[in-house]
Amino acid sequence: MSSIKKIGVFTSGGDAPGMNAAVRATVRAAAGYGIEVCGIYNGYEGMIKGIFEPKIKSKIANIIQRGGTILKTARSKEFMTKEGREQAFKNLTSQNIDALVAIGGNGTYTGALKLGKETGIPIIGLPGTIDNDIYGTDYTIGFDTAINTAVDAVDKIRDTADSHNRLFFIEVMGRHAGYIALHTGIGSGAYTVFLPETETDIPAFVSKLKTQRKKLFNLVIVAEGNTNGNAHEIAQKVKNSGFDQDIRVAVIGHLQRGGSPTCHDRVLASRLGFNAVKCLLEGDKGIALGIVNGNLNKVSFNDAIYAKKELSKDLLEMVNLLSK
Repeated sequence: MSSIKKIGVFTSGGDAPGMNAAVRATVRAAAGYGIEVCGIYNGYEGMIKGIFEPKIKSKIANIIQRGGTILKTARSKEFMTKEGREQAFKNLTSQNIDALVAIGGNGTYTGALKLGKETGIPIIGLPGTIDNDIYGTDYTIGFDTAINTAVDAVDKIRDTADSHNRLFFIEVMGRHAGYIALHTGIGSGAYTVFLPETETDIPAFVSKLKTQRKKLFNLVIVAEGNTNGNAHEIAQKVKNSGFDQDIRVAVIGHLQRGGSPTCHDRVLASRLGFNAVKCLLEGDKGIALGIVNGNLNKVSFNDAIYAKKELSKDLLEMVNLLSK
């Protein structure tokens, strides 16, 4: 067993439903092994400024169902500098923190990789991001809640789209990855999806719309980072191509980040938080945890950051065939 006596836990980057469940599981699992946990507010920024919560154990009751993160989150330009990381490590040492659990996405993992290499402090990463774009795990914490929120919103938009025979372009989050758009498209029965990973020819798309005008093709899901522009820009391009049906745009936006996490996200976050503590005590460091095919999976921070997580080819084929 490791000689670790005190673990620091923090959330960083964009918030995701289920982060609180991950914090709670980390704290309670550590307590079960006789290990103290200190919360760190505002991610790496709080680490640099020395904003700690030594009594985090007393703060985690009744948080498993809460969205957001009780530890708050922030992005830190200063942590990107060596001097910033040195100050952060100095503050960790002053609190007798000898290991970290980092909950966040790609940027969080990048900071953890650098800090671990420079200082040797053991760090375990947990994938907390609604985008589901982290390599080494089938699902990230917050993704399931985000797509359920998006599908619920699309279902409501469908009612008015059907009533007025309107074509709706509905924008969901996903600057670099189309997981939210793809799953929302399938789950809502959308006509098609625009993804960052695939090219969609606008003239061909409009031609298809015109030939299938009698079908109920009134919902199109758009990932914000697709190559044709955002939902407003695509809608304008379709109008300019001579499509004369009434067109509307809806942007779901930050609704996808909030709300009470689903049971799936609570269980996923709890499982990962629990195993983060076990991994630290077993001597692991510099790794990111995930669940693949139902089993715990470990990958290096380097792989988690730089390896590409591909969209499912089956789902890409399905989203188009099921809309016909």
